[in-house]
Amino acid sequence: MYTSHYDYIVIGAGLVGLSVAYQLKLKQPDCKILILEKEDNVAKHQSGHNSGVIHSGIYYKPGSLKAQNCISGYQTLIDFAQEHNIAYDICGKLIVAVSPKETAALNNIYQRGVANGLTGIKYLNAEQIKEREPHCAGVEAIHVPQTGIIDYPAVATTLLKIYHQLGGESRFSEPVLKVTNVKDTVLVTTSSGQYLTNKLITCAGLFSDRVASYTEKGNDLRIIPFRGEYYELKKEKQYLVKHLIYPVPDPSFPFLGVHFTRMVNGGVEAGPNAVLAFKREGYKFFDFSGKDCWDTFSWPGFWKIVAKYGKTGMGEIYRSLSKSAFTKALQALVPEIQEDDLVPGGAGIRAQACDRKGILIDDFNILKRNNIVHVRNAPSPAATSSLAIGKYISSQI
Repeated sequence: MYTSHYDYIVIGAGLVGLSVAYQLKLKQPDCKILILEKEDNVAKHQSGHNSGVIHSGIYYKPGSLKAQNCISGYQTLIDFAQEHNIAYDICGKLIVAVSPKETAALNNIYQRGVANGLTGIKYLNAEQIKEREPHCAGVEAIHVPQTGIIDYPAVATTLLKIYHQLGGESRFSEPVLKVTNVKDTVLVTTSSGQYLTNKLITCAGLFSDRVASYTEKGNDLRIIPFRGEYYELKKEKQYLVKHLIYPVPDPSFPFLGVHFTRMVNGGVEAGPNAVLAFKREGYKFFDFSGKDCWDTFSWPGFWKIVAKYGKTGMGEIYRSLSKSAFTKALQALVPEIQEDDLVPGGAGIRAQACDRKGILIDDFNILKRNNIVHVRNAPSPAATSSLAIGKYISSQI
């Protein structure tokens, strides 16, 4: 017996899922929409455990979905925050080359920023770096004025509130167990009931591959979870960082390296690293799930990642276990930082899609099949891009 019939069902109440439902309700006020979420509230994982950065779009390949949606989503997010009194601060950031061998990669990032339409970005020499960040070491840097920080959980809570005010429905603590096609509709079975929908959008984050596999039996992507761990600077040492300070990232690795981030509610975070997680929602080093590990270790692409990035991965694990190693990485940017200046902070899990060939998918991956859309890969800058992604998917569906 079906509980109800909907025009749209959205699986997942992270920022992307909430944005899709919100954008659909704005475009079609009379449509009947249901959000299904396995947790008891919004933004319980990636959307609520990230660094809170509003990304400018400087890193992303011109023309990619990341670039398009980050650039368009950036201003939309700021406008939304202003309209609904959500805390944010456009504080700017430095991307710092700590040695001459990094300047070529820094220039590539600058050129991408120009190609993506960023204005006001500029090179800084060592002396100019000191003017903006007196305690930062570097031979050259890019100043990115567009980068900011924001309270993403507040964005998520506000999206849900407005969605409800527009007449949208939601059900929490109700994991989806099965998705099947029934003629021209889709039947969604949860732990509490069954729902028919004309169209389905899945935004399941860390479980996006499993949910996609309900209808895509040949799903060729697997989520590999990477935990990012943070320290925070003691209050008396927060003066060492004025804005956001990032290293030049490894262009072959889809992570930005440990960096310093001002938090919108005060304080300074240092991190994250990128450590293979043994549980998809495992925020501590020894958290373990047999099923999650099986999904990772049985995937042929994972072992190709190990062959390619094994040395880098071992370094990340070492930094996770060794506070001194973590501190040493931070000292490359701010030499005055000492171990005693750092106190344990939070952690997040990044859902990184990987194909069978061991390629870590660098762009958003959104698969549309008839009346179903699966968001199969939406790592950073998905939070910044969320309102734009929601608009993009609502137009696709």
